[in-house]
Amino acid sequence: MMWGWIGCGLATAFAWYLTWVFARAMNGDMPLAGGGTMSMMWMPMGGHSELFTAIFFLAMWECMMVAMMLMSAIPILMISARAARHAGASSALAAVVAAGYFISWLGFGVAVYIGGRLFGAAVMNSPALAHKVPILTGATLIAAGLYQLTPMKNACLRHCRSPLLVMADRWRPDWRAALKTGIHSGNFCVACCWPLMAVQCVLGLMNFPLMIGIATVIAAEKLVPRGAIIAMAAGMAMAIAGAAMIFHAAVFA
Repeated sequence: MMWGWIGCGLATAFAWYLTWVFARAMNGDMPLAGGGTMSMMWMPMGGHSELFTAIFFLAMWECMMVAMMLMSAIPILMISARAARHAGASSALAAVVAAGYFISWLGFGVAVYIGGRLFGAAVMNSPALAHKVPILTGATLIAAGLYQLTPMKNACLRHCRSPLLVMADRWRPDWRAALKTGIHSGNFCVACCWPLMAVQCVLGLMNFPLMIGIATVIAAEKLVPRGAIIAMAAGMAMAIAGAAMIFHAAVFA
């Protein structure tokens, strides 16, 4: 158990370092007609193909997901390792569960990249849309915040907070079942945490203080007592911040 925590801690620290390296490589903002800026990560990397840019983004995304999500996924990984040992299988099956978990987040990253590239191209070609970016950002915060208050969010969060039930329902001591268990858990995690990741995408995907804050909220939702209350408080704060952003844009634009 102790070595599992140490291993996850080291993997998380290394993922944070790699995320920082990627962030420096993708650093930079482009001014918009509306007075705001857009991160250069939503633009094609100079001299490289679209495929290279997409692969580079997804590599950065997956490192960021490991950095932000691994510690909150420790309960199911530890239970997986213990169950494998109890069944006489290799505890390395926990790594297969982790692989499935982050495959789900990689799939979400593909959707984020496509959406970001399409929106970035639209904003760069439309001054009218560029002027609306602050309002669209505020609307995204409101939508994400309201989702935090829904029964679906609560159901997904209960699933994430109940790794023993997941294991009892899906675990088998072989790599296929372990991979499916990881993907199943990852899908629920995406459904639970996408609002917080949406906030990060619109406020600054490579903003490290924001990244650390969101990772802390995610871990608190899943690991501390009364995590559902934390999720609701975060949702209300997001919705209020979004409304304030729209008000500011409407009044002072």
